[in-house]
Amino acid sequence: MREPLIFEISRPGRHGVTLPDCDVPEKPIDELLGGAPLRQELNLPEVAQIDLMRHFVRLSQMNFSIDTNFYPLGSCTMKYNPKVHEDVARYAGFADLHPYQDDAQCQGALRLMYELQGYLAEIAGMDAVSLQPAAGAHGELTGVLIIRAFHLSREDRGRRRILVPDSAHGTNPATAAICGFEVTSIDASPTGGVDLEDLRAKLGPDVAGLMITIPSTLGLFDENILEVTELVHRAGGLVYCDGANLNAVVGRARFGDLGGDVMHFNLHKTFTTPHGGGGPGAGPVGVKAHLAPFLPAPLVARRGDQYVLDYDRPLSIGRVRSFNGNFAMLVRAYTYIRMLGADGLRQVSDDAVLNANYVLSHLKRAYDLPYDRTCMHEFVLSARAQKAHGVRALDVAKRMMDYGYHPPTIYFPLVVDEALMIEPTETESKETLDAFVEAMLRIADEARENPELLRDAPHVTPVRRLDEVAAARHPNIRYATTVER
Repeated sequence: MREPLIFEISRPGRHGVTLPDCDVPEKPIDELLGGAPLRQELNLPEVAQIDLMRHFVRLSQMNFSIDTNFYPLGSCTMKYNPKVHEDVARYAGFADLHPYQDDAQCQGALRLMYELQGYLAEIAGMDAVSLQPAAGAHGELTGVLIIRAFHLSREDRGRRRILVPDSAHGTNPATAAICGFEVTSIDASPTGGVDLEDLRAKLGPDVAGLMITIPSTLGLFDENILEVTELVHRAGGLVYCDGANLNAVVGRARFGDLGGDVMHFNLHKTFTTPHGGGGPGAGPVGVKAHLAPFLPAPLVARRGDQYVLDYDRPLSIGRVRSFNGNFAMLVRAYTYIRMLGADGLRQVSDDAVLNANYVLSHLKRAYDLPYDRTCMHEFVLSARAQKAHGVRALDVAKRMMDYGYHPPTIYFPLVVDEALMIEPTETESKETLDAFVEAMLRIADEARENPELLRDAPHVTPVRRLDEVAAARHPNIRYATTVER
């Protein structure tokens, strides 16, 4: 047992910097700021610079990241971010630009954005792309607003419903509701796809569109996708493809060719821009030609030898993001696409699918497999067998931390009881996958032989298991003087 972590390291009179003498006339602070915002007793820490540095480095070493360990977080594609992308994003010509500079002074950046629009459109089988949305859910919002604008432009105001399969991403129904639509859930078929009979029964003249995730959150490609999109189009609706799982099919299938009218890209999931930590993200939106007039303005256009921001878009839904999106993320995604090329992007998908099926083939003998099919880039197991021994998916996930792995997504999708959603991605080696498989099989044995071990896990992390419900409802954000390991 190591020593407790000590967070209270302040000592009176210590400081980490030495400031020069003030070279401007001094005035009382209350005269400069006024009395109202001042707090007299701040009790700020007094810490030497070396102690401060060690404190934050120790905290950073407690973090779990893709740079240190395997991170099989299903539905989130926690893939390695090549460090060359960081170098390119920091080029002075990109990093030092100001968004208010004239187009003529930003030709390199505008060219990158123009070409990225084209690359993404080609990859997804779309005709036009906006780079504005700041994240995947923001891209969803933009896509559904475009669907609404399309129907309103045709004076078709009776379309008030959006259909959402029950295996779609959880943000889909929330997005539709925020945009003012009623949400109708579509059942899953016995093979995990859209139930065609349920879809037919729920289509009608009031349906604005269908939001579908391809592959689904079950990690399965819907074998009836062409019939699904045809049924929706025949009813006058549009098809929104959630691009969160594009990592499974890039270079192999294009949503536009499958009947999709509009989609978003998660640049952090498919094109290795950084993921998590509060952002920033990027969620560009692609559309077919009939929806292009409604994209957020401006788009980047080319006029002769010049690249410009095109604001002349009278049917646009308007801006959805200040300036031109999270530009550094666009640089990273552009670099990734250019470095890999078409063949490399196709191999990414092939390797992601291969890795997932390799792990699945070993684990399905120890965990329940609700849909016994070839998976795509991720798969969903169930801890129902472990539940018979008093062990739940949460306990399995906590125990994985003791083996040095980040837990997978659990209890999602909701259609699977005790769900464990695992995505190895294409960036992991066979040795890493074998070690992960061995750990998961050992955990399955432990659940049968010593279930209490899992119910008390994790055992080796800096902080032990929390009461997560209480932590969410009654957070305690004050530090303690020590934290027991």
